[in-house]
Amino acid sequence: MTDEGYRHPRLAAIYDPLDPDRGDLEAYVRMAEEFGVRRVLDIGCGTGVFALLLADRGIEVVGIDPAPASLDVARAKPGGGRVRWICGDATTLPPLRVDLATMTANVAQHITDPQAWRQSLRGAHAVLRPGGRLVFETRDPARRAWEEWNREASYAVTEIAGVGAVESWVEVTEVSGPLVTFRWTHVFAADGQVLTSDSTLRFREREEVEADLAAQGYVVEDVRDAPDRPGREFVFVARRRP
Repeated sequence: MTDEGYRHPRLAAIYDPLDPDRGDLEAYVRMAEEFGVRRVLDIGCGTGVFALLLADRGIEVVGIDPAPASLDVARAKPGGGRVRWICGDATTLPPLRVDLATMTANVAQHITDPQAWRQSLRGAHAVLRPGGRLVFETRDPARRAWEEWNREASYAVTEIAGVGAVESWVEVTEVSGPLVTFRWTHVFAADGQVLTSDSTLRFREREEVEADLAAQGYVVEDVRDAPDRPGREFVFVARRRP
C-alpha cells in the first residue's frame, strides 16, 4: 500500500516544498556520470526530482512509482515530457533495457515485505543490461535514526506559494523488530484541514542486504557512505553478473 503522503493530491503537491534540499541526490548524479550511463530506471521516482536531474543531462530516464498523484506532479514539471513515467513498481516492469537502476532516499526501505523485496531486486535485475548496476541506500539500523523522529525535533511551519502556511511534524508510532512505523501530520492554515500519512520502513543489516543481492544474481561492487548523512547509511552499488 502506497503511503497517503504520496497518493493524496494535496500532500503530493506540497512534497517538494516541504523537502526542498535534495542534496542527497547529487551523489547519485555523480555515480551516473562515473558509470557513463545512457539509460536509467528510477524506481520509486515520486515527484520526479532525480529523474529530471538526469534528463537535464541528456540521459534517457524511465521513472516508475505506484502513486498516481506523485506522478501527476512529476509530469507537470518543466522538462517532464523528457521522462517516461510509469505507474507501478519494480515487480511489474514492462520490457526495458537500462544501464543503471536506482532507489534513492527511503525507497528501498519502503519495500517492507520480504517477498516483495526479493521480487523488486529480481525485477531490476531483469531490465539491467549485463554488467549494469543497481544503486540504492538504506539506513544503518545501528544508528537508530527513528529515535530522532519526534514532534519536538521536526515541527515546522512552511509558507508555500499558492497554498499558504502548512504546519508539519513526524512522530514514531511503533517499533517492531526491523519495522519502524511513523506518522506525518500536516495542518493547512488556509482551511484548517489536517492530513496524516503513515509510513513503515524496514531497517536491514548490511549483511542481510548483501545476501539478498547475491541471491538475486548481483555482485556487490561497493558499499559507500552517504555524503549527506555520513556514517548513517549504506549506499549499495550492485552489478548484474554478465
